[in-house]
Amino acid sequence: MKDNTYSIGFGIGTCNSKGDWLEVFYPKPLFKPSTAVAAAVKETLHIDGGNHSLPLSATHLPILADTLLRAGADEQAEILQRFATTGRPLTVVVLCSDAPPQSVPEAYLKLHLLSHRLVKPHETNLEGIFSRLVNVAWTNQGAIDLTELPQRQLEARLKGEFLTVSCVDKFPKMTDYVVPAGIRIAHTARVRLGAYLGEGTTIMHEGFVNFNAGTQGPNMIEGRISAGVFVHQGSDLGGGSSTMGTLSGGGNIVISVGENCLLGANAGIGIPLGDRCTVEAGLYITAGTKVALMDDSGQLVEHIKARALAGKSDLLFRRNSTNGAVECLTNKSAVELNTVLHSN
Repeated sequence: MKDNTYSIGFGIGTCNSKGDWLEVFYPKPLFKPSTAVAAAVKETLHIDGGNHSLPLSATHLPILADTLLRAGADEQAEILQRFATTGRPLTVVVLCSDAPPQSVPEAYLKLHLLSHRLVKPHETNLEGIFSRLVNVAWTNQGAIDLTELPQRQLEARLKGEFLTVSCVDKFPKMTDYVVPAGIRIAHTARVRLGAYLGEGTTIMHEGFVNFNAGTQGPNMIEGRISAGVFVHQGSDLGGGSSTMGTLSGGGNIVISVGENCLLGANAGIGIPLGDRCTVEAGLYITAGTKVALMDDSGQLVEHIKARALAGKSDLLFRRNSTNGAVECLTNKSAVELNTVLHSN
């Protein structure tokens, strides 16, 4: 009988002085593992169903490694063998279903699945993830509990060291955990763990990609991809451009950018775009924006709200330079990205 286990992860991470998890790193997370591997792990850990986050003890490690070897999961077995030499906190997460994460280790496993390109944005249940993650100080000495930070800063100074806090956030930067193949990121702090970056994606210095968001690749990103937004292949987000995510006032509308689209510099969208659409530089289109729909001869057809054009292809949004009205015409040209720039 086929096993429907959703995901398994063996992780190494950081806890505070009370033993509470702050973060977890999964070297090789498994998505929909084989029946043999799932059965081996669940039998060894005596898991009969449901989602579980368990500490990995010295007793578990050799037994799990042996059973994984017999099940053909050589990479996972090697990871457990290497874990045996560390004194760091270890965990195993077994997700029998795609239910909302209930702990820090579960939340981090799901974020890893996204950044490892094992699932795409909106393909895994992240409901309630903000309440599960812990706000921590990300430093040159790793994740530190905010209540313990002053003492750690003092200890560092007394040793003649300097503790650098790069940010205080619930989400770390993706590249501290995952660096997908075939991408470029000019400023790594601007891509959060849980971002999905397809091969051929280039993120320039002012580009930003949130968790549960990303690109199909190849793409040039010099603007902001907000949480929940997915940009399809061949599209270009110009400098300072913006996409309205569901966490920033977009309501329950899922924003996406189709293939071969262009958001001009400082442009923005609050509606999903179809393929081969262009939004003029500096123009922000929201669902309620009143748009003058024009025919191919430049004559006004009607005034509509932009939400009526959501997901439509081959559109050009511009502002009339004489009267300031937002107009929508048929897009006569599509974006073509420079292939040399995206051979990463």
